[in-house]
Amino acid sequence: MPSLHRRQFLQRTGLGAGGLLMGFPAIVRGQNLNSRINVACIGVGGKGDSDVNDAAKCGGTIVGLCDVDARNLGKKAEKYPDAKKFVDYRKMLAELGSSVDAVTISGPDHMHGPAAMLAMGMGKHIYCQKPLTQTVFEARELRRIAKEKKLATQMGNQGSAGDGLRRAVEVVQAGVIGAPLELHVWSNRPVWPQGLDRPAKVDPVPDYLDWDLWLGPAALRPYVEKTYHDFAWRGWMDFGTGALGDMACHTVNMPFRALKLGYPTAVECEMASRIYSETYPLTSRIRFEFPEREGLPPLKFWWYDGAPNADFKPLRPYPGIVKDVIAMAGKMPDSGCLIIGDKGILFSPDDYGSQFFIQLKGEKTFTKGEDHEAAKAVPVTIPRSPGHNQEWFDMMKGGAPAYSNFDISAYLTEIILLGCIALRVGEGVKMEWDGPGMKSPNCPQAAQFVKRNNRPGWV
Repeated sequence: MPSLHRRQFLQRTGLGAGGLLMGFPAIVRGQNLNSRINVACIGVGGKGDSDVNDAAKCGGTIVGLCDVDARNLGKKAEKYPDAKKFVDYRKMLAELGSSVDAVTISGPDHMHGPAAMLAMGMGKHIYCQKPLTQTVFEARELRRIAKEKKLATQMGNQGSAGDGLRRAVEVVQAGVIGAPLELHVWSNRPVWPQGLDRPAKVDPVPDYLDWDLWLGPAALRPYVEKTYHDFAWRGWMDFGTGALGDMACHTVNMPFRALKLGYPTAVECEMASRIYSETYPLTSRIRFEFPEREGLPPLKFWWYDGAPNADFKPLRPYPGIVKDVIAMAGKMPDSGCLIIGDKGILFSPDDYGSQFFIQLKGEKTFTKGEDHEAAKAVPVTIPRSPGHNQEWFDMMKGGAPAYSNFDISAYLTEIILLGCIALRVGEGVKMEWDGPGMKSPNCPQAAQFVKRNNRPGWV
């Protein structure tokens, strides 16, 4: 890690007493802690709808709304009639300029990095939906800019604010399940189209959509109805990050922190359904290998995805690994996180890590984390949250760092996106990884997926 000492980073993933990133000044306009924070919002449909509302609930004044879909923009403008409306976020930021303090970003994955870089370059504080970026390079850049400009940032993996997730981190780091050896995380995604070729047909662009602006930094392609916009983009490599990019910022968030995961030394797509040139596969199994970390032993992490209700059997952990989980749940859970230590295992059955169960060696069944005697003795060391969005607003006013500020969430995103690269370099290719150098020593074809060549006007 060239710019951040490893020990400092690993401490920050737990955030201890919450002060490790202190030093940020009161950074709203005029250094007035009581002033309203003016917020401009990029993407106001879908998750963006609630992101705008949450910013307002936290005391923000919504001064700008931007969406390439006139239906979303018109609907949101009815609730915030004083906000100026825009179709192009570049024009919104240029016109509103210094009157904006903060920006929310809630568009498709391929827009996150370019929009955040532009806004952060102007000194705006950012709340950005997960995954934070679509490429490793973008994640590294956002982390760098946030640190250099001392910006208040937060990624939209809202499970970070849950007491259950923070308690699980405390319990694992206290050694309740012993030295962690393996991590298995599986997801019931995709629930959107992927594992297909690009359709040959071309449809007229509807009058409510600016297709060129929707494409943004991605290469030009024809519009096809119900193929990309508005929820079908996640499985396309030009626009989304598949099941891994979409869900791992939630499901891997807790173990990433608890297990003090830094850069992996190798990543490999072990197995996948048919690979298509432009979309992610319907199911895949990806292995990440992590070295020794702060006294913890080397660890292997397996990611599995695939919809259980599809007309094929998605890849999942071998039955022997999850037999006790199946016994507790009565079936194989659709999604889950399993940490295997040398003294026991911890299982979380939900995507946000809000619940967890413990089974130590010699015990026949799982016990709820809050009820297990070994966990009860673990002290509370991580501050509890006033709310995921509120953390961001508090940070803007000089408070403690948000739990998923970009110093943490960009790192998590960067690691997750290595799995997307492994999928693209091919099944069975063990991609060694030089984290600080952002490159693979043995797999030069990975370089083309680390950074995207943006269209002119979107650099």
